[in-house]
Amino acid sequence: MTTDRIVRTFVEYFEDRGHRRITGSTLLPPPGDPVLFTTSGMHPLTPYLEGRPHPLGRRLVNVQRCLRTTDLDEVGDRTHLTVFEMLGSWSLGDYEGPQSLDWGYGLLTEGFGIDPGRLHVTVFGGDDRTGPDTGSLDLWQQRGLPVELTVEDNWWSNGPTGPCGPDSEIFLWTGDTPPESTPTRDGRWVEIWNHVMMRHRRLDDGSLVPLPQRNVDTGLGLERLASLLQGGRSVFECDVFDPWRRLLPPLWPLDEPSLRLVCDHLRSAVVVIGDGVRPSNTGRGYVLRRLVRRVLTVLRRDDPSRGLGDLPGELVRHTLDRFRQDVDPELVRQVLLEEERGFVRLLERGRQVLSRPRFRGPLGEEDFRYLHDTHGLPRDLVRGLRLE
Repeated sequence: MTTDRIVRTFVEYFEDRGHRRITGSTLLPPPGDPVLFTTSGMHPLTPYLEGRPHPLGRRLVNVQRCLRTTDLDEVGDRTHLTVFEMLGSWSLGDYEGPQSLDWGYGLLTEGFGIDPGRLHVTVFGGDDRTGPDTGSLDLWQQRGLPVELTVEDNWWSNGPTGPCGPDSEIFLWTGDTPPESTPTRDGRWVEIWNHVMMRHRRLDDGSLVPLPQRNVDTGLGLERLASLLQGGRSVFECDVFDPWRRLLPPLWPLDEPSLRLVCDHLRSAVVVIGDGVRPSNTGRGYVLRRLVRRVLTVLRRDDPSRGLGDLPGELVRHTLDRFRQDVDPELVRQVLLEEERGFVRLLERGRQVLSRPRFRGPLGEEDFRYLHDTHGLPRDLVRGLRLE
C-alpha cells in the first residue's frame, strides 16, 4: 500500500463517517503563537478545540505537516523523523472517545488489513486528579485487545498549559516472534495511533478545568504507518524515502545511522525553506541552521570534499512536491549552498580559536559559553572540531 493510497484510504474512511477534509497549514504557526513550528495536527485547531465554531462543522479530517525538535537527537532510530506528515481526525464536541477508537480499530483492521492479533493498546489508568478512562477500557475489552493501564504515558498535553486530557494509544507488534509483553516494556511494540479525549484545560497553577466542549483529537504518523504496512524495518524504508535511498548512497557512502540522519535533516531543511524560513542565529532560523550544520558535519567527517552542491535536484523537487510546496527548487538549493559557505567559514575560524593555548585542555561550561557568545561557536561544533 503506497503512502498516497494510505492517505486516500484514511481521508475517505472518515469522510464516509461525516468528516469534512480541511487543508493542512504550513509549519509556521500564526503570528503571536509562542511555538516555533507546528508540532501536531491539533495545533492549528486549538481555537476550535476551545469552543470556537469551525466553519466546516464538528467532524474534521486532514493531513498536516509537522516538525518536532524534541525528537532531533532520536532521529536515526526506527521511528523518529524531524519533519513528517500527520493524519488526523477530530470531533469538536460531537462524538466521544469510544466511538473514535471503534472507528480507528475498524480502519486499521479492515481498511489497512492489520491482524488484530498484532495490536496492543494503552489506556489512562487515573491519578489523584482524574479517574481512569473507563470508556476506552470498556471499548477495547469488547474488541478483545490486550490493554495496559498507565498514568503519565496516557495523558496528553501540548504544553504546560492549555487543552489536555487522557489518551489511548494503539501499538503494532513489529517483532519476529509472536507478540509478547506490553508496550511500556518491549520496544518491538510501535505506537501508530493516538486518540486524545481532550476534555480539560490546565491552568498556570497546574489545576484542571473543563473545556467548553468534550473533543476527540487523533494523530497517526503517515511515514511510520507506511513503513510498517510496507514491511520496512524503519521509517526510512517507506516509499517516500525511495529516491533518497537510491541516489544518496552512491554519492555519499555512509553507515546506516548517518544515512538516516542526512536523509531526514536534508529533507526537513527543504520543507522548512519551502515554508519561508531562512537560516539565522535565533528561533526558526536557528533550527534550520542546526539541521544543515549537522548534515555537513556528518558528510565532512570522512571526506572534507563532500558538499551540498552535489545534492541531486530530483530530491529537492520530490520533497517540495510531497509537501505540496510551490517553491522554485533552485531557490532552495541556493539557500543550502549559502549556508554551507557560512559553515565552512565558521569551521575555519573555530579551528583558529581552538588552537589557542587556553583551549588545549578539557573545556568547562565557562569555556563553552565564551566560545558561543564571543566567537559564535556552538557546543556541538566545538566538540566536533576537538575530535578532528
